[in-house]
Amino acid sequence: MPRVRCNLRRLVLLVGCLLLTGYSAAQDVYIRSPRLGITFISSLDSPRNEHRYRRALLIGVGWNRWPLYWDRVETAPGVYDWSRYDTLVSDDLRHGLQINAILMGRPGFYQDGGSIGGLRNPVFADGSDSLTTGKPPNPANPWAVFVYQAVQRYKPGGLLAAQSGWPAEVGVRVWEAWNEPDISMFWNGTVEDYVRLLQVTYLAAHAADPAARVMVGGLAYNNPDSDDWLAKILARIASDPARDQNQWYMDAVAVHNYSYPRRSGLMVRRARENLAAYGLTRPVWLNESGVPVWDDYPGPVWAADDPAARVLRATAVQQAAFLVQSTVYAWAEGAEVVFFHQLFDDCGNQPYGTNFPPHTGALCATTPLCWGDAHGLYRNDRDAACFSQHPLPGTGRPAAAAFYRLAQVFGAAAFANLKITESAASVRVSFDEPSAGQRITVVWNRTFQSATARITAAGREARLFSMDNEETLLLPADGEYLLTLPPATRDDYPYLLAGDVAGIGGAPLFLVEALGGLPPVLPITPEPSLTSTTAPAPTPRPTVDPALDTTPPIPSIAPLPAISPAAFTVSWSAREDSGVRLYVIFVRVNGGAWQTWLETADTSAVYDGQPGSTYDFAAWAVDLAGNWSANVELQPQASTRVE
Repeated sequence: MPRVRCNLRRLVLLVGCLLLTGYSAAQDVYIRSPRLGITFISSLDSPRNEHRYRRALLIGVGWNRWPLYWDRVETAPGVYDWSRYDTLVSDDLRHGLQINAILMGRPGFYQDGGSIGGLRNPVFADGSDSLTTGKPPNPANPWAVFVYQAVQRYKPGGLLAAQSGWPAEVGVRVWEAWNEPDISMFWNGTVEDYVRLLQVTYLAAHAADPAARVMVGGLAYNNPDSDDWLAKILARIASDPARDQNQWYMDAVAVHNYSYPRRSGLMVRRARENLAAYGLTRPVWLNESGVPVWDDYPGPVWAADDPAARVLRATAVQQAAFLVQSTVYAWAEGAEVVFFHQLFDDCGNQPYGTNFPPHTGALCATTPLCWGDAHGLYRNDRDAACFSQHPLPGTGRPAAAAFYRLAQVFGAAAFANLKITESAASVRVSFDEPSAGQRITVVWNRTFQSATARITAAGREARLFSMDNEETLLLPADGEYLLTLPPATRDDYPYLLAGDVAGIGGAPLFLVEALGGLPPVLPITPEPSLTSTTAPAPTPRPTVDPALDTTPPIPSIAPLPAISPAAFTVSWSAREDSGVRLYVIFVRVNGGAWQTWLETADTSAVYDGQPGSTYDFAAWAVDLAGNWSANVELQPQASTRVE
């Protein structure tokens, strides 16, 4: 089936790219989805290391979002220290990530009630708010100075780019004017104060970089019917005589959603309708969305018997379904980019250093800090500042594989003919990608019983992708595909829409149909059994031209004896159509964290163990077409103990 090739390949190449110190075309082997992001891959308050970047790049992320705090840069009036953000920006860009930087924070010496001192002074040094490229900011408007300096420093061709020798297109272009200004914990000023902050941000940023994209701070829309901040912002800007020449002081709008998945689409639609009321069109982003897990540490795992503790929380499997459903709803309603919150659990909303062992609620009798926010696609590592005692540290939850599936299936091609179809039993969201020659339909069950979806065929064959990393070739029967949909499971979401029995539907299926000409029919190979007692079959000779291969390899490790000597041989292979380019072999010692052992084209190596230790091994593989194996969440494929 035709796939999007462009510069965005179907999965990640780990060799070389992760350790680059400059910029290289070799980075293009990652998917780096231009329409998918994750918050806090790195930030000033989260670790910046290769492990985190590796995990994000593996699943196809294209964007990182983090706050650029003014009070951490201007440490005294007129005294700026950009060094920590220089490192953060450089690390993100070195790994090929685009950045959504949130301009926020306020030094105490510029406080003016809930707003910022000097914010209503003219933006520019000539005493005006008249925008001209390169015009210096007014020193009496400290927010304007901060914004101007940040954009000048980190834009493509800016100060840091010049110092670092970056190519012309490398830098930060998306600048978000605060975060959730419609929530008092982030913004204590009035709507009028925020409108002025947005105006100053737009003018100062565009004076520093005419190509900057200034975004209205992501809105929570907690009570959209009674407290619609975007409507209020637009109403106030409408009275500004300079609004049209300054593009209404916004290049994009952002919304957030931590409620049921359908709301992600509804909030995107609401923002577009608000804009349309004034004859405006702007890109709308969903740049925070997610749901914390209750049935996995550090979540409240005892909530199985406590419905109140499950409200706006989900199981790890439901979290994966939420990610897909929320994202496709948002895309179908016109969202340009969707972000999931967040890469690792980190500390969530708990204080730095909060930690405890896994438990079933007993600690709650002695300490209020007995659970945490398990938002992460990945569980925290053993050396994390918080919640570091998971028995499987650093491993992915099902949502990590779901994120990869979105990046893999949707690619970068433009959407057309977007459609949401809801019936009593199911939800179907379809997207045409004309330039890729395919139609993508995502469908899921909205009931607690098994259901069948009938989808009219657009071509003569399709590929079906499941949330369990299965891929199947389908041929229509009587012009239809009949799909059996797994049932939804109970959750405790409030504010459900009519007809819904749960906020999160069943596990989605992805049907990808070829439009127009037919690609060659590729063989489908079964998933190898991890309990097999025979060695994996040798990798077959290539049977498909790599240019036509869209089927991921299926790697396996040859079984090991129960007891091994200190030095023992580990062998691996993969079932693959076009040939294997590279294997990544992982080892886990005594049930600890998975560590990369080898990145190699070889199919065996000698491992040096220690007496008294147990070793688990797992493999990834990438083929000559750039398809990576789908086993994102590592499971042991062979184990042994050294005696």
